[in-house]
Amino acid sequence: MSISHVFDTYAKKTKGGIMHFDVVIDEQDPQKALQCARHWLESIGHADAVVTQETCYFCHSAEAPAELRRQIDERGYAIYKLEGCPKD
Repeated sequence: MSISHVFDTYAKKTKGGIMHFDVVIDEQDPQKALQCARHWLESIGHADAVVTQETCYFCHSAEAPAELRRQIDERGYAIYKLEGCPKD
């Protein structure tokens, strides 16, 4: 059982609105969390959304649930969608 680190993240959409999600990674590394947030935003067609170190910050550490652990193992990070994110 490994501990993962959760970064609370807010991205501002260029057409208005906010996406709120958690970036979950195995390192407590704010720069990596920001890179992962940007990578995910690009992968869902929101490469122009604005996310900064001030809006992607360490929240807490915990053991990742099975689905998030699978995502971390596959791509190096997991995203837990909270508000304003596409359903899939």
